[in-house]
Amino acid sequence: MSVAQNEIFRSQKKLVQVGELFHNMPVTGAHWKAGLSLFFSFVIEAWEMMIIILASGSIGTEFKLDGAQIGSLIGSIFLGMIPGCLVWGKLVDKFGRKKSVIYSLILYGIISMISAFSVSYDMLWWMRFLSGIALSGLMVATFPYFEELLPVKVRGKATVYLASGWPVGFLIAIGVTYFFMDLGWRWILGVSSLAGLWFLVVSSLVPESPYWLAGKGRQGEAKEVIGKLSEGKLGNELENVELVVEDVKEGSFVEIFKGSYLRPTVLQTVINFCFSWGYWALSSWMPALLAKKGLSAPQGLGFMAISALFMFPGYMTASYLTAKLGRKKVMFSFVLLAAIGGFGFASSNSLAEMYIWNFVLSFFSLGAWGVWDTWMGELYPTEIRGVSYSWGVTAQRVANAIAPSVIGAMLAANTSFLVTVSFISAFLVVTFIATLFLREMEGEILH
Repeated sequence: MSVAQNEIFRSQKKLVQVGELFHNMPVTGAHWKAGLSLFFSFVIEAWEMMIIILASGSIGTEFKLDGAQIGSLIGSIFLGMIPGCLVWGKLVDKFGRKKSVIYSLILYGIISMISAFSVSYDMLWWMRFLSGIALSGLMVATFPYFEELLPVKVRGKATVYLASGWPVGFLIAIGVTYFFMDLGWRWILGVSSLAGLWFLVVSSLVPESPYWLAGKGRQGEAKEVIGKLSEGKLGNELENVELVVEDVKEGSFVEIFKGSYLRPTVLQTVINFCFSWGYWALSSWMPALLAKKGLSAPQGLGFMAISALFMFPGYMTASYLTAKLGRKKVMFSFVLLAAIGGFGFASSNSLAEMYIWNFVLSFFSLGAWGVWDTWMGELYPTEIRGVSYSWGVTAQRVANAIAPSVIGAMLAANTSFLVTVSFISAFLVVTFIATLFLREMEGEILH
C-alpha cells in the first residue's frame, strides 16, 4: 500500500481515545493477574525501604556508627531515588512501563545482593544509594502502569488495593529481620535481594500499557492488549478505529510546568514532600522513638508489626469510600484525621494510649496514601504520565532523604518525644490543606 493510500485508509477510520474503551470494559482474569503481579512489585518497594531501618541496629554495631551515620545510611537509598526517579521518569515514557519494571527489578536484585557483602560503611552507603537508583524504575512505573490497565469504574478502588502492598512489604521486612537477626544484617539484606527475581512473573503475566502502545503508534499491539484485557468482549469496538491519546511532548519535564499543568504540578509537589515527610520521618526512627518510651527491641518490632496490621483496614475503607465519594473528600478527611492521630501519639502517656493513637495514625495515613497514589497518576495525560509521576515521587524522596537526618539530629539533641512527633505531624496539616485545590478525577477517563 502506498503512502497516499495509507493516509486515505487512516482518514476513513474513526478516532477513538484509548480511555473511552475502558469505560465499559469488564473486570477480567487478565486484570487480576496483572494486579497481583504489580501488587507484589509494590510489596518489594516497601520491603526494600524498610529493611535497612530494621537492620540498622546490627549494621551500626558492626561498623561502630553513631546516630547521624545511621540516619545518613537510612537516607542513602532515598538520595539515590532522587536522580533515579528523574531518569526513570523519562525511560518509562520512552521505553514503556513493562520494560521499566522488569529492568528495575533485575538491577535492584543485583545491587542489593552486592550490598550484603559490603566491607565498610562507605561501601554499604553507596550500594544503598545505587539500590535507590535501581528501585526508582519500579516506584515510578507501578501505579501509572496499573491504572492504564484498569476499567474506569474500578480504577480508584483497585489502585488503593494495590497500595495496600505497603504493609505487606512492611510485615515481610519485619519477618525477614526476625528470622535472620541472629545471622546478622548481611543475611537480612541478601535474602531480601532475592525479591528481584519477581521480574520473571511481571514479564509473564502483565501486558504493556495500551495507552503507551497507542501513543507510540503501535496500533496492532494496543488493540491486542485491549482484546486480552477484555477477554474478547470489545472485539467489535476495535474494528476500523484509530486509537489515540492526548498529543503532548513525550517525556518532557518542561511540559508539566506549562499551561494547565502548572497548578497540579505545584500542588502535587507540595503534597508529595509534606505527606512523605509526615509519614517517613516517623517511620524511619520509630524503633528509637519507641526506645525513648521504654520498649525493648523485640517489643518495638511487635509494636511496628501491629501498626502494619492497622494499615489494612485503612486501605480497605479508603478503597470503598473513594469509589463512593471521590478522591478529594477521602484524601482530605483521612490526612486531617492522620494529623490528629499524630499529635495524639506524640502526647501519649501510656503504652495503651500509644497503641490507640498509632492505630488512628496508621489507619488514616495509609488509607490516604492509597488514594494519593491513585490520584497522582491520573492528573496528566499518557505521554507525560511517567515524568509527572516521577517528579512527584522525587519530591517524596527528597523528604525521605532529609527527614531521617533531621529527626536523628533532634534525637541526638535529646528533643522530647512530644516535640519530635508534633513537628513531624505538622507536615500532615500542610498536606490536607493542599489537597483542597486539586481537581477531582473519580469516574474520568485517562487521556
